[in-house]
Amino acid sequence: MPLKNYGVLKGRPIARRLGAGSSPHYQIHIADQAGTNYRIAVNVKSKLAPSELMYHIKSHFVHPLTAGFEALASGFTPLDRTALGGGLDYIRGNLLQPAMMTPLPFNVPGPDNDLNEKVDQIVQRAMAEADATVYAFGERWGPENNKADAYFGFVPGNGIHDIHMNQGNAGSFVGDDGVWQDGGLVFHFPSSNQWTALFLKFQSQSWHTDDRTGHTIAAPEPGEPTQPDPVAPQPTENLPDGLVRIMAAMVNSKESPEREWLYLLNTSDRDLALEGWQIADKQKAKMPLAGTLAAGGVVKVEIKPPAALSNKGGIITLLNAKGLKVHGVSYTKQQAGNPGWLVVF
Repeated sequence: MPLKNYGVLKGRPIARRLGAGSSPHYQIHIADQAGTNYRIAVNVKSKLAPSELMYHIKSHFVHPLTAGFEALASGFTPLDRTALGGGLDYIRGNLLQPAMMTPLPFNVPGPDNDLNEKVDQIVQRAMAEADATVYAFGERWGPENNKADAYFGFVPGNGIHDIHMNQGNAGSFVGDDGVWQDGGLVFHFPSSNQWTALFLKFQSQSWHTDDRTGHTIAAPEPGEPTQPDPVAPQPTENLPDGLVRIMAAMVNSKESPEREWLYLLNTSDRDLALEGWQIADKQKAKMPLAGTLAAGGVVKVEIKPPAALSNKGGIITLLNAKGLKVHGVSYTKQQAGNPGWLVVF
C-alpha cells in the first residue's frame, strides 16, 4: 500500500551527521518555528543491488510547485496524493529528466566524490544562512512518546524518512508504491532568491509506472539498459525517454482568441507514427496526436481541448501509444508572463 503518512516537513536545519554503517542515512536535525525538533533520515545507500543511489541536484530549481512552498506552515503538513495536492512525483510532475540522475557511492575516500558529501554541501550552506529553509518530502514518523532521538538526543523522537522516489519499486518494497508521494529535499535561500532541490532514486526502481498504483508497467528486457544513458541515450521500446522531446511551447500568445502550441523534436534516425500518442497537461487532460514525425524533424502541435496550457504555470507531458512517458517539462507563472514569447525547455 502507499505511504501511510505522506507530507512535507518545513524548518530550519540545526545539525547534521554523515551516513555510516550497514544501512547508512544522512541525518539532518531541523526545528520548526514553534521549537519542535525533527530528524530527516536520507537514504544514501540501497539495500537492493546495485547499492549506489541515483541522485540529481538542481542548483536552480524552477518549477510551479515552489510558488506554494513559502505559504506552508512551519512543521509537518500532510499532503494529498493527487496532481494538485502539493506533493512530489518524479514522473508525473516532470521534476527532472531521467538521464540527469547519476549513481554515486555513499562514502569514498577523497573530497566531493560521494553522496554524503554532495548532500552535505547543500545542508552546510543552509545551516550557515540564517534565512534558509528546508522542505523535506516523505513519510513522517513519531512523535515517539518519551523516547529520545537516536542521533541528536532531543525528546520525543520525531521526524521524516523515505526521502526518495517511492514508486516503481522492486522486491519487498513494491508495497510502498504510490503516485504523488515521492520524497526529496528542497532548499530555499531567500538572500539569493534561489531554490535548490535534491532528488534520489534507487537503481532498482522503474521510470515507468501505473498512474493509479505506482507499480512498474514497463521494465527493460534482458540486456537492455535499466536507466537512460546520460551521455548518449538510446531509447528503447520499454525505455522511450527522450525519443521525442518537447522543445518549446507558446503558453501565452498575443492572439485573440488565444492559441497555444508546442514544438516536438524527433531525436531518432527513423520516422515516427504519432497515432495513439498524447499530450497531457497539468490537470492530466489528454489530447491525441496524429501524423508522422520525420527522423530528426520538428513539428508544431496546436493544443486543443480538453488539454490546455495555463498562464499560471504548468506541466506538459508526452506519452507514446503504450501510455509510457517519453518526455515531460514544466514552466512557472513567471516564465509564462511574457505574452507572445515561447517558453524554451
